[in-house]
Amino acid sequence: MYRERTSTVPGAVLWTKTAGAGAARVLPDGCIDLIWGEDTGLFAAGPDTTAHLSGSPPGTCYAGLRFAPGVGPAVFGLPAHELRDRRVPLDALWPGAEARRLTERVAAAADPAAALESLVLARDVRHAAPPWGPGIAARLAAGARVGSVAEDSGLSERQLHRRCLDAFGYGPKTLARILRLQRALELARLGHAFADVAVRAGYADQAHLARDVRALAGVPLGELL
Repeated sequence: MYRERTSTVPGAVLWTKTAGAGAARVLPDGCIDLIWGEDTGLFAAGPDTTAHLSGSPPGTCYAGLRFAPGVGPAVFGLPAHELRDRRVPLDALWPGAEARRLTERVAAAADPAAALESLVLARDVRHAAPPWGPGIAARLAAGARVGSVAEDSGLSERQLHRRCLDAFGYGPKTLARILRLQRALELARLGHAFADVAVRAGYADQAHLARDVRALAGVPLGELL
């Protein structure tokens, strides 16, 4: 069972999950998560380039904060590309004693999800995230060309690429593909025909949509839904 709600942490969504039978398919979304699990403690889940299969014993409880694209690096104190496609224990990112103390606090809390929010709010990283990140992500999600985004930002394409690696974990073209996938899934879940999804999400045609979904998610769109 999976649930999510808006977090009191700016730029984040709070989620909780109880593992069921079989592996869960976690799709790339440009986000970084801070996760506590009964069997794992605290760890960071970096921005994925393809689907990640996560398996746990049924009934295992998790709580997480999912940071919007561009927000996570300020929380963890390192460029997003250093976490790309990785799951990293918190004591490898923050001082070991602090990470262990925070892990114990969350594990002992009656509401681990609320404890996660409290520990991030206490670090007060709201002003450390780059202010240009959400705007660039929004333009790429809307289908803007990389050259246009760079020009409007006063950057060369190479400079934009470096900034995106630090903020999002990958370059602007990869980020645009991932955000387009998320848009396509949103439309498909609303019941739109796949051909209509392809047009609305910005794919060349339905075959392009099918290839991209399989490349990023590992399964066809119908099976994914």
